[in-house]
Amino acid sequence: MARILYGVHGSGHGHAMRALTIARRYSGHQFLFLGSGAGLDLLRREYPVFDCPNLDTPIRGHRVAMAALLRHNLPVWLQRKRWTESVRRLIESYRPDAVLTDYEFFTPLACRSLGIPCLSVDHQHVITSSFHSVPARQLSSYFATCCSIDFLFSNASEYLVISFFRPAVRNGRPVRLVAPLLRESVLAKEPSDAGHVVAYQGHPTNERFFSFLKATGRRVMVYGLDREGSEGDLHFRKYSEEGFLDDVASSRYVMCGGGHTLISEALFLGKPVVSFPIANAFEQYLNAFYLERMGWGANASAACRPRDFIASFEARLDVYRENIGRAKFVGNDDLCSLLDHYFQHRRLPDAAVE
Repeated sequence: MARILYGVHGSGHGHAMRALTIARRYSGHQFLFLGSGAGLDLLRREYPVFDCPNLDTPIRGHRVAMAALLRHNLPVWLQRKRWTESVRRLIESYRPDAVLTDYEFFTPLACRSLGIPCLSVDHQHVITSSFHSVPARQLSSYFATCCSIDFLFSNASEYLVISFFRPAVRNGRPVRLVAPLLRESVLAKEPSDAGHVVAYQGHPTNERFFSFLKATGRRVMVYGLDREGSEGDLHFRKYSEEGFLDDVASSRYVMCGGGHTLISEALFLGKPVVSFPIANAFEQYLNAFYLERMGWGANASAACRPRDFIASFEARLDVYRENIGRAKFVGNDDLCSLLDHYFQHRRLPDAAVE
């Protein structure tokens, strides 16, 4: 049995769900998670957690709130030496056999100072590990995000990058790219088409989103707002993993933000996706950009006429489904094969070994 220390970015649930899926897959190992936020509350239900702050990206009105970002992150940054030392002491007392991180700030820093390897398992490094031909209006956000990732979150020794799109990796990067890691509960679902739409909206201030839901003219199961009830064709449901996945698996298509986890799950279940990425959050924009570029769905970030947009999207549903059916959206076995090697040798195998 190996002892695994795992630093997890706690904003939202995507990072924590990925970490939880790995921990459940390696149930014979002992895991200690490190981080803060809503994601760590999810992990805390099943595993011990060491509370440690992390750099965060606050969202207001479906866009990155720059003032709130500075207010939250500046104190964490100013205390980085103190928290890095706390994580160093944790590593020295816990004596892990392997250390993982999912976009967490302090764990790789502490490992680097101690001279021990740290493997990053995340999606964000797809931004810096490849070149992306995004529109000119996104270049400033692209470059700013690359600088942030390189400066703040690139202290691990190697990187396992999980992504539903897989661009060529730049030469010289210690990166391995694999298809999405999916929950066992997702893998167990049998897709069908009951005619409804599933919408996930974690930010109630995004009123624009609801105009698009109403434009579908279909029954829409709306999750993420922690409320129940109906308003016309919109049926609000409180989140439950089983109920949500049942609705996704039996939906005609999915409407959501730009988060990697839900888009990956929907595509695996054969569902085209309409994505509304959070403004100024380049990772979400890039997910929506590739979703549209690969012909698996539509990027609604620039759409302004809901009825026309939805009509055009629905007219292409068969094309989207055909394109989705030709792609691979599950990488669990590939990822775990690489993790098996890492847990044994404290490094990833050479590319030719796979």
